[in-house]
Amino acid sequence: MSDNGRIQLNVRISKETSSKLDEIVEYYQQGLKLGRIYKGDVLTDIIEKSYEVMNKQKRPFKRY
Repeated sequence: MSDNGRIQLNVRISKETSSKLDEIVEYYQQGLKLGRIYKGDVLTDIIEKSYEVMNKQKRPFKRY
């Protein structure tokens, strides 16, 4: 197996959270029409978008 810059995370989540993730994956699957969508890809997308939002909120307000 080649190293493509990814790591594996093993985490425990509640059944409710897992069910919600399954729904989100299904939503992505229906909306993107790109073939098979994986949970890891969905989590990566969610984390990247959340990170962008966090960084925008951390920026100091510009003063005029």
